[in-house]
Amino acid sequence: MTDVQNPVTSYHTGGFPLQQQDQPGLTTATVPRPDHGEDTYVGTGKLVGKRALITGGDSGIGRAVAIAFAREGADVAISYLPEEQEDAEDTASLVRAAGRTAVLLAGDIRNEQHCIDIVEHTTAQLGGLDVLVLNAAYQENRNGLETLSTKEFDRVFKTNLYATLWIARAAIPHLNAGSSIITTTSIQASSPSPELIDYAMTKAALVAFTQALAQQLGSTGVRVNAVAPGPIWTPLIPATSWPEKLPTFGQDTPLGRAGQPAELASAYVYLASTDSSYTSGAVLPVTGGRAF
Repeated sequence: MTDVQNPVTSYHTGGFPLQQQDQPGLTTATVPRPDHGEDTYVGTGKLVGKRALITGGDSGIGRAVAIAFAREGADVAISYLPEEQEDAEDTASLVRAAGRTAVLLAGDIRNEQHCIDIVEHTTAQLGGLDVLVLNAAYQENRNGLETLSTKEFDRVFKTNLYATLWIARAAIPHLNAGSSIITTTSIQASSPSPELIDYAMTKAALVAFTQALAQQLGSTGVRVNAVAPGPIWTPLIPATSWPEKLPTFGQDTPLGRAGQPAELASAYVYLASTDSSYTSGAVLPVTGGRAF
């Protein structure tokens, strides 16, 4: 960090060095290393006694949310791909360092039964479920719609949408009044890039999902909201097969830089806590100033 008071310069400014990772991307191979709030997030007890399940909780935004939730007093279960085990264990250690329980749930959420299982394992090991963060996503650079294979299209939709439906459907019977569901949509939902056409489609669909489910569950006291990140520096970015974009990544925002996962955490805490007791069906943009 440079100047914590100035959002233009409070984190890494400028572009990022050329680099390439295989999907899904790992934190240790990401240069510079993303800031998840490891050294900066200070909790104030907003989520004491809560039990949360975070998909994609091993790295990036999911790790930042896991750290923040734990420091706010929540026990946390995280789901992740088996190849992300190292990242998941690092996140779990940060949750445990905050004095909270961490549950690790490896597997592929493109499998419907696995989606059901992670909800059941969470409720069994944490004694219930109060906050569901549907955050895991897959994106890849597309060189034109005519080159997009059905196999890749399926991968994006099953990861970003099918899993969202499967997990939420399994979780709803466990949620009581005061519980919260939070989806991660994207600036891509309203300002899509042609290189991410299929990803953008899923993120737009998540807005409709969030708003429709909020209406369905409102009378039960379960709130449903979304966070819409802009360009955020996570391992997914160097794993998206567009190294030529890294030197300017995030510089098209009004703040002139990419965001860090740590800058998203408080948005999820707000939506998970009683601070947002009259907020449901909302999309909270964290975009560096880009209009959603």
